[in-house]
Formats: sequence, C-alpha cells, structure tokens
Amino acid sequence: MVFFFLFPPQTHCPTLPPGATVSILKSLFQDVHVQSLLLADRACVYKMLINVMDTREAELKGLGADFVFGFVQSMDGERDPRNLLLAFQIAKRIIHRGYSLGKFAEELFEVTSCYFPIDFTPPPNDPHGITREELIQELREVLTGTPKFAEFLLPLIIEKLDSDVQSAKLDSLQTLAACVAWYEHKDLAGFLEGLWASLRREVFQTSSERIESAGLAALTAITSCLSRSVLSSDSEDALSIFLEMVLNDCKHHLCEPDLKLVWPTAKLLQAACSASNRASHIIVAAVMPSLIEQYNSKNQCSHRRTLLEVMQRFVQSVKSSESSENEELVLSAVCPSLCSVTFAALSETNGSLQVTAMSVLISLARQAGLLSNSQIELAVDHLARLVLSDEDDTISLAVISCAGGLAELHPTVFITNMIPRIKKVIFSESIQQDGDSAQHTQPAVRQRCLSVLAAVSIKPSVAQESTPVLLEVLGAAHSGELGFSSEEAVLACSSLKTIAERVEDTEDSGRCFHDVIVPRLLSLALQAALKGEISSAHHSPLTQEAVLSTMVGVISTACSRLQPTLAGQTAVRFVSLFLDGDVSFLPGNSFPSQIKLLANHGDSWRQSQMVCLLMGCVCSLPRTAAVPQMERLLSELEEMSCTCSHVMSYTSAAKCFAGLLNKIPAGDFLDSRLQKTMTRILSELNSADSSVRMQAFTLMIWVAKALLLRYHPTCAALTDKLFSLLDDADLGPVAADGFSLLMSDSADVLSRACHADVRIMYRQRFFSENSAKLVQGFNAAPQEKKPNYLKALSNIVNKLPKQVQVTELPALLSLLLEALTYPDQGVQLSTLSCLEPVIADPPPALIQQLEALVVRLLPLTSAPNMNVKIASLRCIHALSRFPEHEVLPFRARVLRALARPLDDKKRLVRREAVQARGEWFLLGSPGGR
Repeated sequence: MVFFFLFPPQTHCPTLPPGATVSILKSLFQDVHVQSLLLADRACVYKMLINVMDTREAELKGLGADFVFGFVQSMDGERDPRNLLLAFQIAKRIIHRGYSLGKFAEELFEVTSCYFPIDFTPPPNDPHGITREELIQELREVLTGTPKFAEFLLPLIIEKLDSDVQSAKLDSLQTLAACVAWYEHKDLAGFLEGLWASLRREVFQTSSERIESAGLAALTAITSCLSRSVLSSDSEDALSIFLEMVLNDCKHHLCEPDLKLVWPTAKLLQAACSASNRASHIIVAAVMPSLIEQYNSKNQCSHRRTLLEVMQRFVQSVKSSESSENEELVLSAVCPSLCSVTFAALSETNGSLQVTAMSVLISLARQAGLLSNSQIELAVDHLARLVLSDEDDTISLAVISCAGGLAELHPTVFITNMIPRIKKVIFSESIQQDGDSAQHTQPAVRQRCLSVLAAVSIKPSVAQESTPVLLEVLGAAHSGELGFSSEEAVLACSSLKTIAERVEDTEDSGRCFHDVIVPRLLSLALQAALKGEISSAHHSPLTQEAVLSTMVGVISTACSRLQPTLAGQTAVRFVSLFLDGDVSFLPGNSFPSQIKLLANHGDSWRQSQMVCLLMGCVCSLPRTAAVPQMERLLSELEEMSCTCSHVMSYTSAAKCFAGLLNKIPAGDFLDSRLQKTMTRILSELNSADSSVRMQAFTLMIWVAKALLLRYHPTCAALTDKLFSLLDDADLGPVAADGFSLLMSDSADVLSRACHADVRIMYRQRFFSENSAKLVQGFNAAPQEKKPNYLKALSNIVNKLPKQVQVTELPALLSLLLEALTYPDQGVQLSTLSCLEPVIADPPPALIQQLEALVVRLLPLTSAPNMNVKIASLRCIHALSRFPEHEVLPFRARVLRALARPLDDKKRLVRREAVQARGEWFLLGSPGGR
C-alpha cells in the first residue's frame, strides 16, 4: 500500500516501461478502496491520476471505459472540497479529452451530479483558499461538457428549478445556458416543454434580478441551439414548434388592457428574439403588428408609452443575418408602420412619449439598411423642430443624444439638413426682434443649437461643417454682432472641446484642428487682446477669464490627440508666436509686426493672460513631441510668473512652466534648470520686503506638484519650504491651501490626459513621507499658527483614497478633532468628509474619543454653511451605529441638539436631521435596533 502513495512523483518519470502505468492503475482500482483512505492519501490518488492523464494519455485511453469505471469507484462518496476540486478536474479531462465513456456515461454523471448544486461555504480564514465559485465552475464544466449527459442533466435542472433556494435556482439556470451551447436540437427535444414552463415561471414570479437575467439568458441559449437545426423536407422545425409554444403562452399578455404582465412577457419574447435571425423573423412577424395595433387603439399616454418602450426593446433585440446580403431584413415588413408610429409620437405634446419615440428612432437607425433616406430626413426634421421649439430640459437632452447617435450612422443628412438649419437660427435676428418673450427664449434656443452641434460631430466630415459655425459664433461674440453673450461664447468653446474629445481620431480630424480651429481661436483671442488695449468702446468677451479658460480646454484636448508630425508643427507655431511674435500662420493676419506676448506689459493684462493658451498647447502635447527653444521658453515663463502682477497671467505662466518641467527627461539640463528656479523662488520668498512673494509662491507650488507627480527628489526641498511657510504671517493660509493643490487632480495641466508623467500612488507616498512632519510642526507651532497646520492636514487627508483614510486616520484623530473647532468652513467640511467613512466602520481609537467627537459635531449642526450642517448630521447619524452601550449615554443630548436643524429653512438639512434624529430616538427602545 505504501507504494501507491510514493507513486505520484514516479508518474512523471519517462523511464516507466510501456504498460506499467496501466498495470499499476488496474491494481489500484481493483485492490484499493480509495474512500476508506485518509484525506491526504485520497488526494494523493487523485493527483496521481491527474499526472498519468497528463503524461500517459494514450495508454490510459487504451483501457477504454474501464478507466472511467475505475475513477467512478474511486470518487464515489468523496466529501472533502479539496479532493472534490481534484476529482472534478479528472472528470473534466475525461470528458473534454475524448476518453471513451462506453456504458458508464450515466455512472459518471451520477457520481458528479450528486454535488449539484454546490452549497459549500468555506470556513473563516480558510488556509486552503477553496471557494464556492471554484467548485461551481469545475462541476459545471463536467456536467455541460458532453451531449451524452443531456438526458440526465436536463431533468435534474428542471427539478432544481423548483427549489426554494435562490442560489440553487441561479446555478441551475447558468448551467442550463452553458450546456445547451454544446447540444443539438435533438438533445433538447423531449424536455422543451418542461424547460419552458420553468423559465416562464422564474421570469414571471421571481423577485431577484439575477435569477430573471439568468432565466432570460437560458431562454436565449435554448432558442439559439434550436436555431442551429438543419431543416429538411421530412423533419419538423424544432425552432418553430418551440417558439409557437412560447408565443401561445405569452402573446395574449401583450393585449391585456391594464398591461400588468407586458414587461415580463416582452422580456421573454425579446430574449428568444435575440437568439438568431430565424427566431427574430418568427417573433417579430407574430408580435410587432399586434403591438402597433395596440398602440393605435390606446388613448392613455402611459399605455402608449409602455407599448412604445416594448417595441423599442424588440427592435434592439432583433438579430440581423450575417450570411447573406440579399436576405430580407427582419423589420422590413413592419418598418413603415413602425416609423409612422414613431413620427406620430414625436409630434405629440407628451414629453415622455417623445423621449421614448427618440429611443425607438435610434434603435431603428442602428439596424443597418433598414431606414430609407426619406425616413432619415424626416427623422432629422423632427429632431430639428424639437431643438428649436421645445424648452423642456429632459426632451432637449434626449434630442441631443438621439441626434448624436443618428449623425454617427448617417452623417450626410446632418451635413445637408440639420447643420444649415441650426446655423440659420443661431445667426437669425428675427426672434430677437419679435418681443420680450422672444428675447427671453432666443438665448435658450442658441444654447440648445450649440449643444446639438457638439453632439452630432462624431464623424470628421460632420465636424468639418459644424466647427466653422462655432468659430463664427465666437467671431460674432468678439465683434459684438447679434448680441452674443459671454455665456454663449463659453458654450461655443465647450462645444468645440466636446468635438475635440469625441470626434474620431483620424488624420482629417487632426488636420482640421491643426490647420483651422486652433489657429482661428488664437487669432480671435489675439484680436480681442489687442482691441481691448486700443479701444474701450466694446470689450470683447474673449478677454474674459471664463471664455479663455474654456478655450484652453479646446486647445489642450486637440493638442493631446494630435499625430506626432502635427504635434511637432503645432509646438513650433505656438512657441514662435509667443517668443518671436510670428503671426504668419494666423488667419486674418492684420496684426502688428512686433508682438511680445511673454513680455511684462505692465497694466496690459489682456496680452499677458494669453499665456494660458500657450500652456494649453505645449503642456498637452505627447511627450514624444519636441518643444523648440526650451531653455529660452522656460526662462521667459519664469520671468513672467515672478514679475507679472496679473493673477491669471502669472498663474498660467507658472502652470505652463511646471507642465513643461514635468515632461523634461532626467539629466543635467533638468537639474540646472531646477537649481536656477529654486534659487530665485527661495530668494523672493525669504525676502519679507519682496513685492512678488505671492508670485514666487505660486511658481513654487506648481513646480512642487510637477516634481511630486514624477517622484523627483528635488520635490522634498520644495515641500519642506512649503511646511515652513505655514508659520509665515502673510503666506501661512495660502500655504495651507497649497496642500490641496498638491493632492488634487488638475484639469488643464499635469494630468494623464495631458500626457504628464504621473506615477501611481503619489498621494499615498506624499502622505507617508510628510504626515509626521505635519504633526511635529503643529506641536511646535505657536497657537495662532496652528489653524494653518490643521487646514493643511485636512486638505491632505481629504484627497487620500478612502481605504488609506480608514487605515491612517486613527493616528491623526486628535488633530482632526481639533480641526473641527477651526472656524474656516472649508476646513470643517473637508474634515467632516474625512471622518464620515471612518465613523461608518469605527476603529477602537475612535470609540474611545466618542465624547470629544459628539461635543465637536453637535455645534456644527447649526453652522451657517448648509454643506457643513449636512455633513455633520451625516456623521451624527453614523454615530448611532456605534455599540449601543457606548452611545446611549449621549442620546438625550443629541436629541436636544437635533431639534434645531429639524426647523432649518433648507429642505436637504431637514431631511438629514429627520433621518439622524430618528435613529437616535430608537436607541434603547424596544422597537430599536
């Protein structure tokens, strides 16, 4: 006996003579009762069988069905999950590798199926790591691996579907869907009625979405299996017979007046419809005419909307044929009447009906070749009408979404129809002159039109037609024509940014932005800056910070997606414009010959603030794109950021400097540049009389962020300087806010979207390296400076991932509790947001500080700021879930304090107060938790 359990290592040995493996296995099967062995010895037997199946497969197959019978005897009665996993792997190899089952197919099925469905629950801290999901998957691969099991497995599944155990139902349905993928229609023939009855019951009666989804997936799999049957003149069509049974049981529910069972019925029919092209033909022909007739006969909008939604789901579920281009489309017979219903619904006054009709429309359009050109044009006409006439936000969003989907499928119609109509409306003065009410609605119509232009511009051909309209809007806003407001200029830029994000990334789209859009934006911005310096009659909205910031987003998004060649050309253009005043590539070139945009213009902030556009370009280019004149550019940016008095100008210069610094490869050039910059920054910051300390600080914080993201060692020196500034009389509060900038994501620079060098988990690294310094600084700081440290701590911790917060906060709890007493509302809010997830799953250290926490939270429920009140109420609500003996002594005090926010003027505050007070009121009561 000992020999057998020394044997598994030997089964890998290639020197065993031919036939020895077979002889050993015969002796094992005849002389050893495996299930009487110890657990480890049984495992040894299973591992030996796996080894010989992997190394001596040909010899084992020579045993024929005797090997299967021997394995069945060895496995019969196994109970340990570890050994079952091995046994299932052996059975799977037998089935999938073509071993002969002979007359023992039923025995193999019986010995494995007795474990179906798996109800194993691993013990806590299981060292072996066996999971229920592993056992389920291995057993499923055994049971579904061969059609020879069909006559045994399908009755078993039908039986298990009658179980009251939800997990058993789910496992049975998933196993059914898996097995029929390998079966032929003849394997299912005798069980279809029972399977359909079980599936129908589960979908109609279940309260579990997972079971319903699994039932629908199983129905789709069965229908797909029957669809694979080959029709012949002397055989029955198994698919037609099955679907006739399904339709007979379901179709009448679609005609019931109250439509109670319409959704489960529709889901079943749609699941079958989606299985194959043949199934789609049968079900659509039987169901869609009835649904259309029902729709036309109903008067209530709710019923008509329900029927329209059902029709839309059927259109979505139709399975198109991929075999023949000449085959008739599934929906071609009902398409005219379906379009008629859809267009009629679009003309209704009921908003929900219109929204549903747009869903039907887009689903029809996605059926290739179904809609004619005239139908598509009519659909676009309806959408254009709704854009121009309907002011309901829900309908507007639906129109924008539908128009975007249609334009992606049928761009030509939008180029010839939609865009010219929208352009005419945008630049029309007639609505503006029709009276006060029309004046009120004109901006809303323009805004919807601008949003639609962005939505439809997914194809480059459409973008080439829509972007000139948006640029024309910006030109009109700049010149003061037609009364375009700054808000509309911002929306036009936002639409251009959306197009830059969504348009297909092709050479044509990249060249459109490189040759047309970006130069035109630069030209308009430069015209506005120069005009503002000369004339005070009309101030162009393009000089406003909101418009320029949105324009930065357009340029940044476009440059980040440019091909390498175009990216290099763009960098050369921008740098030559800002350093040398080269305006040769700008359209409408009527600019002065000497333009120095990076020079210190004194009070001429309109020109200096254009540096933000430079930032949007050079900081968003791929890292492979070379930026020319790098040393000179960095010097000019450093000079502007340290000497300019205009906030947006010096901030943008600092961000641009940092964005470039982040991408420079490590080496002597980077080190020398950093040394020069740090010397200047520290010189200005250390001089109490300097007039540009704020500018130097801004440059320092952005450079620190650029270095932090790439783990550059110089970042430590800048961080230490930032800590020291927390004690500064002038810059202390700003330095505390600087930690928020370090830890936050930036939208326009130093982000992964801008191809910045961003290392993983940089926030966690910064926290682990600097949290101790922060605590030491707080303890050593004079009392009047401590609030700066508390604010800095709150800003750091609030940006950490929640998992890290829960782990690290107990050590910082005393400081966070102190921060709640700080009068700054931003500090209070960020501290509360840090505490809330920890209170939900409190560590022992927090429970020990319960009294201090309650004392600090209760006054905040009456704070002046609404968001602070809501956050504090949520924390107090979470405190009620602490161990009851810990919180019960505070019950009366909390209930008294919560009486005041119950009468707060803000509904959101009252709602949180009611929920929190209700939980505290039930503490200790018989009906409480």
